[in-house]
Order: sequence, then structure tokens, then C-alpha cells
Amino acid sequence: MSRYSMIIQWSDEDELFLVTIPEFSDRVIMPCTHGKTREDAIRQGEEVIEMYLEAWQAEGESIPEPSTVQVA
Repeated sequence: MSRYSMIIQWSDEDELFLVTIPEFSDRVIMPCTHGKTREDAIRQGEEVIEMYLEAWQAEGESIPEPSTVQVA
């Protein structure tokens, strides 16, 4: 499993859970995927993360670092 963040928000307009990946926000149109259930949205988000990382690596592009939370 990746260490990238996912923000999952319900959209009344779309009637779907929308997934945003903060670390990819300057390179990918957000939200980047969705799901009918929270679990489906998480699964879709993990697949999108893997897809982008593989594509960027294959193209020789830099890969964004995962964010970390500092707990005091």
C-alpha cells in the first residue's frame, strides 16, 4: 500500500464519493477518481496512485514525495 494521502468527499451533485490526492494536485486534475461507496472510492484511489507512479517512473519523470504528519 502506498503512503500517499487521499481525501474522500461525498458529492451530492454527482452522488459519488470523490477522491483527491493532495500530493498529485499540481500534476493531475482533481478530483482524480470516484466511487459509489467509500470503499470503492478508496480502491479506485489506490489504483490511480499506482497507475500514475508507474507512468511517471516509466517516463523518467520525478515522483512526488508522500506527505507525512508530524505529531507533537
